[in-house]
Amino acid sequence: MSAHPGGPATAAPGTRRRPSRRLVRTVTVVASCLAVLAAAVVVGVRALGQEPTVTLLANWTQDDETNFRKAVIEPFERKYHIHVDYQGSNAESQVLGADVEAGTPPDVVVLTGPGELAEYARQKYLLPLEDLVDTGDFGDSWAKPLADGHVYWFPLKTDLKSIVWYPGDVGEQQRGQAAHEPAQWCVGMGSGATSGWPGTDWIEDILLQRYGPKLYEQWARGDLSWQSKQVKDAWKTWRHLVGAGGDPALVRRALKTPFGAVSRLVTTEPRGCTLEHQASFIRGQNAWRQARGRWSPSAPLLVGTPANRAWEVSADLVALLHTTPEARKLIRYLASADAQRAWGAETSGFSVHADVQPGSGGPDADWRLPLARTLRDKNEVHCFDASDAMPPAVRDAFAEATIEFLADPGHLEALLRSLDTLSRTSGLTWLPSVCASVRH
Repeated sequence: MSAHPGGPATAAPGTRRRPSRRLVRTVTVVASCLAVLAAAVVVGVRALGQEPTVTLLANWTQDDETNFRKAVIEPFERKYHIHVDYQGSNAESQVLGADVEAGTPPDVVVLTGPGELAEYARQKYLLPLEDLVDTGDFGDSWAKPLADGHVYWFPLKTDLKSIVWYPGDVGEQQRGQAAHEPAQWCVGMGSGATSGWPGTDWIEDILLQRYGPKLYEQWARGDLSWQSKQVKDAWKTWRHLVGAGGDPALVRRALKTPFGAVSRLVTTEPRGCTLEHQASFIRGQNAWRQARGRWSPSAPLLVGTPANRAWEVSADLVALLHTTPEARKLIRYLASADAQRAWGAETSGFSVHADVQPGSGGPDADWRLPLARTLRDKNEVHCFDASDAMPPAVRDAFAEATIEFLADPGHLEALLRSLDTLSRTSGLTWLPSVCASVRH
């Protein structure tokens, strides 16, 4: 086969003619234009309101985001024909703050901090939920009215925090011994923009188990000094347990390791650590699954008392910022037993919705059921994570202080004075109560 310079090629008889490069380029350009046009049509349809949209900000990313979309968002979109514009961020507090300041907040937000939500409610950014949600489905522990009598949030999922995880082959005597060896505690303080919060969980739980819910609540609502004997004791107890300011290699490991990665050490050979003081959601980590993780109440291992005096808990709380028809439908849906049940089945968290009973089957029933029952037991005292309940500025300073203390415990007095000074700042929003029994 030969080609005339500058002219079309001539195909030999019986052979398939290949398209020219010019034709290929033309088809490619047309296809690209069609793709752009299709995208523009989708955007245009949404802009014209032909496909209603609701915006949602939450903290689930990567696998959690995939599971949330599949289990919760997609069924909502199919049922109501409403598009959910979802944004997941590990720094959602910072993202929300920036969006609010820019005048472009999401319609619905999911946050872990009732203290932060209370501040937004005081500034009139949140809308009451009583006409959308039956707060009796959750109880005062989880859908608590503020001073104005309105409820501004409810939990999509909850977690138990006053627990310690250990590998399934570690017996009670081994756990008791490991609790007195700082190297045996799996401590990871890293969490991006919110680094340090695992340290706050330790101090909160130690204070709660040693001194009980009444004193814990006084501190969490700003009525007990950070320099009080009891609060100082909690910090010092944490120092002895994890070796704050001690072995440089151990301290460096705690400061540099992300909280979600430290559990890998339970699967190394030899085992890098044995115990992890962490919320129930950590059981979803592959390392704890591989180690057949089991849990123990925290008090016997943290403060040496036979049983927990109360339970520290946390939750992912849903709040409404714009009362559009689409946002109202999403709020009702997220508060429904179906959505709560679906999301709970995909995570290590738990629903406390009155109509969602904990499942009894499956290979994880031996550890999941006791956790679920403890969260829902109306005879148990549940206290919300104190730092999550504090004003955001105090919460963030508390987290930063735990990092500095872990590196150098000699700064404790100065750190506590600074926290006291900050807590006395006028204009802060403190919750009136953080402890209550869960009612069905």
